[in-house]
Amino acid sequence: MAAKFGYDVGMALTLDQDAQAAARRFAESVDKDPARLGGAPVFRGTRVPVKSLFDHLTAGDSLETFLDDFPGVTREQARSVLEVAGQHLLDEVQKR
Repeated sequence: MAAKFGYDVGMALTLDQDAQAAARRFAESVDKDPARLGGAPVFRGTRVPVKSLFDHLTAGDSLETFLDDFPGVTREQARSVLEVAGQHLLDEVQKR
């Protein structure tokens, strides 16, 4: 059902479902334990801080390089973190 300004309710519901699915994948990929690394978020099953992914990307490293440097982190874990971070950024920009 299209409305004024071309807003498609069906598309909005799909996007919301996609965001929920991304949030579930994120929860499955990241762990936060006050007893581990001072409570810093880490990739589940590892002691690799999520921040390390962003540090690598900021330094110009590829996702492949990050995964090679941290073989305990799966591609799916890294992608779920990037997907949620990207969605959060877009949500913040749209709020302005």
